[in-house]
Amino acid sequence: MLTNRLPSAEWLRVDTANQVLHWLSAKNQILQSWPVATGLAGLGEQEGSGCTPRGWHRVRAKIGAGEDARAVFRGRRPTGETWSPELNEQFPNRDWILGRILWLCGEEVGFNRGGQVDTQRRFIYLHGVPATKPLGVAASAGCVNLHPEAMLEVFDLVPVGTKVLIE
Repeated sequence: MLTNRLPSAEWLRVDTANQVLHWLSAKNQILQSWPVATGLAGLGEQEGSGCTPRGWHRVRAKIGAGEDARAVFRGRRPTGETWSPELNEQFPNRDWILGRILWLCGEEVGFNRGGQVDTQRRFIYLHGVPATKPLGVAASAGCVNLHPEAMLEVFDLVPVGTKVLIE
């Protein structure tokens, strides 16, 4: 991993040991933090692993601007549904993607970009999940999960192209 090069602009760091997302200045100062959940299967780059990929990434796309914080997404498109406990009871095994999506693209060829380790092709996002989902512990299907209000804050702060380090 190329963890020794810091971005020249504000950036995101996913601290998987503590399950926290940090918004950092170009001088590496923490500006804001939010609890997250990363992959229940742990860390790893392999396609189909359910793991959260490590290393440097960038925000490839921002999806969901203007949608409700609890709008349900499938295939990066809003379904027209809004998450509720009743909807959750109807679909108890659904991997909920709510409100906003920051789609990540790996920056390290052969490690998290290309072939069977491509973060973008694995559809790895920062995205909202129901407030009933646990944060602060590894519990996701591989993405970085935040509660809806936190996801709105992050979405509004982060421009496309922002560097993201997952370690």
